[in-house]
Amino acid sequence: MTTSPPRTSPIRTPPRSARRRASQGRTALCFLAPALLALVVLRLLPAAMALISSARHHSLVDGTTTFVGLGNYTDLFSDSQFWQSVQVTLLFGLVINPIQVLIALGLAVLLNRRFAGVRFWRSLVFAPIAVPPAVSAVIWGILYRPEGPLNAILGTLGIPPQPFLTSSEQALFALIVLMSWVGVGYWMMFLIAGLQDIPQECYDAAAVDGASAWQRFFHVTLPLLRRPLAFVLVADTVANFLVFAPVQLLTRGGPDGSTNLMMYDVFRRAYSVGDINFAQAEVVVLVAITLAVVVVQFRMMQGKGEE
Repeated sequence: MTTSPPRTSPIRTPPRSARRRASQGRTALCFLAPALLALVVLRLLPAAMALISSARHHSLVDGTTTFVGLGNYTDLFSDSQFWQSVQVTLLFGLVINPIQVLIALGLAVLLNRRFAGVRFWRSLVFAPIAVPPAVSAVIWGILYRPEGPLNAILGTLGIPPQPFLTSSEQALFALIVLMSWVGVGYWMMFLIAGLQDIPQECYDAAAVDGASAWQRFFHVTLPLLRRPLAFVLVADTVANFLVFAPVQLLTRGGPDGSTNLMMYDVFRRAYSVGDINFAQAEVVVLVAITLAVVVVQFRMMQGKGEE
C-alpha cells in the first residue's frame, strides 16, 4: 500500500495590482519625505517647543527657569495691553480681509478676459508681491510723510495734509492700504487660476437660458469658484494675523497702541521686555485665535453636502 505525499499549500503571492500600489506608495513617500521632514522640523517641532516654553518662567535675577504651568496665561489675560493688541488685530483682520478678497476677485474677473495688454496688467498688479515687505514698508513710509507725495496730491485737490501714520485714528487704516497694495495681486492670481478652471459650457448654457452678466456671475462664477475663494480667504486671514515688518518699521505699535498687532506685541515682549516665555504664551494664544477664525471661515464657505 502506497502513501501519497503530504499536500503542501501553494505559496500565495500578492496580486500584481497590490504590489503595484505598494510600489507607488513607496515612491510617493520618497517624494514627500523632504516636505514632511521640513514640516516636522520647521513647523511642528517649533510649535511643540513654544507650547512647552509657554509653561515656564525664566528669572532675569538669578537666571533660573521654573515650571509655572498656566501662570503665564493667567498673567497674559490680566494684561490690558494684551487685550488692546487682540482688539487691534481682530479689527485689522475684519477690515482688511474683505477688502483684499473683494478687490482680488474684481481684478481676477476683469483680467481673466482676453484683451490687448492683459498680461502686462496682470504683471503690474502682481509686481508688489515681488518686493520684500521691508522695502514696501519703506516706500509707503515715504509716501505717508507729512511732506510726502500723498499729501502733495491731496493739496492739489484742496484737501489739507493728513497725519496718516502719526494719527491714532488713521495709522491702522494706513497699514491696511499698504498691506492691500502688497497682497491683492498675489490672491488675484489664485482666483484667475480658479476662473480658468470653470468650463466655458456653463457660461454658454446660462447665456442660452437668457441669463444676464450679473446672473452668470452670481449663479455660475461664484458657486464654481467657491473652493479657490475659500483657500484665498483662509490663507489671507492667516497672513494678516502674522503681519509684522510694516508695524516694526513704520509705527512700532503706535500711536497710543493703535497699530499694536499681536505679532508685534509678541516681538516687543520677547526682545524689548526680555520675557521669552511670556511671549511664547501669547504666540500660543495667537495660533488658537487664528485656528478658531479659520474654522469659522471653513464652515461658512462649506457647500451643501460637503464635510
